[in-house]
Amino acid sequence: MDTAYSKALDGIIADVVAPSAQQVDRDGTFPRKAVMALGEAGFLGLTSPTADGGGGGGLGDAASVVEKVSHACGSTGMVMVMHYAAMPVISAYGPSDVRAAVAAGQHLTTLAFSETGSRSHFWAPMSSATRTGDEVRLSARKSWVTSAGEADSYVWSSRPLAAEGAMTLWYVPSTTRGVELAGDFDGLGLRGNASRPVHADDAGIPAAWMLGDDGAGLDIAMESVLPWFLVLNAAFSVGLMRAALSAAVAHATATRLEHLGQSLAQQPLVRFDIGRMQIEVDRSRALLADTIAAVEGGRDDAMLRILEVKAAAAESATAVTDLAMKVAGGAAFRKDLGLERQFRDSRAARVMAPTTDRLTDFVARAVCGMPLLDGG
Repeated sequence: MDTAYSKALDGIIADVVAPSAQQVDRDGTFPRKAVMALGEAGFLGLTSPTADGGGGGGLGDAASVVEKVSHACGSTGMVMVMHYAAMPVISAYGPSDVRAAVAAGQHLTTLAFSETGSRSHFWAPMSSATRTGDEVRLSARKSWVTSAGEADSYVWSSRPLAAEGAMTLWYVPSTTRGVELAGDFDGLGLRGNASRPVHADDAGIPAAWMLGDDGAGLDIAMESVLPWFLVLNAAFSVGLMRAALSAAVAHATATRLEHLGQSLAQQPLVRFDIGRMQIEVDRSRALLADTIAAVEGGRDDAMLRILEVKAAAAESATAVTDLAMKVAGGAAFRKDLGLERQFRDSRAARVMAPTTDRLTDFVARAVCGMPLLDGG
């Protein structure tokens, strides 16, 4: 990311994202003001092709944005993760007016993959699509959709119309008649990302809004969506753990044990935990950087790194935020320190599909030369 973009991002985070983070979490409100500011400054269109009027940025640019935003507000960071993860499909197959709107920072998109019947097994959609003339009717019970009702569109999965294959992808505006929110979100963490169920009941869209070929959705998801989603999820986790480390260090160095005439940081056990946190943060950042380098350089080990990075960073973020709570002690339970929010937000990554357990199995399958999805 060039210097101008970086300075603009830092300004938005300082002026909009960070000041609203506590309220977004407390009230469970979508960070609309932050998303609008990011859009106006070019960050929604950062990865849009220059031919569409966008920034032409790559995976590394998006990861930098997500890490910095998540450092200030996990909910806003995850909104950006899902937008950027959906963008490769929109850029390749979406309607031209939508591509132009995203590039101009006026359109937020997201993924609508997880479903009630197949849950985190996103590769096995239960929803249906039926063609009638030039229209397709969608029926679905999507279980978790980030930015539900707030995004302008969904990259939507269903079973194929007629072709062989696991699924087909669709461009679905969030205002489509028959597409409705099916519940509120009052979660443990990421309370502002509007992660809600979305149902479709015989919802009609133009057949021309198919994204790619009928039945090719899983191949598109694995080749285009999954790498971005996994890498950016890792960037989200890195942002959170960096924030937790900074808060814990600031507290430990500023808080004194007056009867000893020492700070908390001068206590060996406290320093041991801070050292463990720093090692985990550096390890995760190094793996993230290497994964991005592998992808952008077309290395042979790129897919293995992609499969590893979300799982590794999610578990590290869980460990780091847990240690940060321990370092700060009772003060960590206060809202103003921010640690308990980062502690809660960090728990989401390990259960977002593909989960840590599933990714660990994918890694094992990859190194054993087995198909990732053999056996379901």
